[in-house]
Amino acid sequence: MAERKSARCDAVVLAAGAGRRFGGRKLLASFEGRPLAAGALDAAFAAPVGRVLLVTDGDGDLAAFARDHARALGREADLEIVVTAHAAEGMGASLRAGVEALRSDPDGVFVFLGDMPRIPSGLSQALVRALAPDVDAVAPRFMERRGHPVLFGRACFPALRALGGDVGAREVLAALGDRLALVDSAEPGVLFDVDRPEDLA
Repeated sequence: MAERKSARCDAVVLAAGAGRRFGGRKLLASFEGRPLAAGALDAAFAAPVGRVLLVTDGDGDLAAFARDHARALGREADLEIVVTAHAAEGMGASLRAGVEALRSDPDGVFVFLGDMPRIPSGLSQALVRALAPDVDAVAPRFMERRGHPVLFGRACFPALRALGGDVGAREVLAALGDRLALVDSAEPGVLFDVDRPEDLA
């Protein structure tokens, strides 16, 4: 098919980081009047996905917030909390845990970062439309910089399940060459993340 408007996808939200540059846990810190993690969860649930997997290091407060947030959206049954014992390894290990936890065999998986609260609405649908037969992954681009979330097609799953350390999926994306499609976005939110307390302002 030329495009996969009906692709079956799930979403993984990476939320297991220690927040070292922030000075500690940050995803429940207040950002624009609500916990920082709310933005990523909203974006994940707004995507055309069946399930949202939140990867944590066992933070019970974050898990409780996520469940309450999903319940308020009417999506509590679609949320799964994935606890990884390898969070200290870094983002790659957390992403590996999320992809390993996929129960079904979806056509793709969105990867959202828990500290990116300004992902524009409607972007995920544009990424799905770009997941064509000759494309293995899709990412947004703002002013020539690749952003998030990334939609990985099924062909990327073996490489994602082999990840470790703190590199994340950069090497997986770099290896794709022209099988990585970039979708231009007019929204800087695809690049904005919260690393330090001053970023909350």
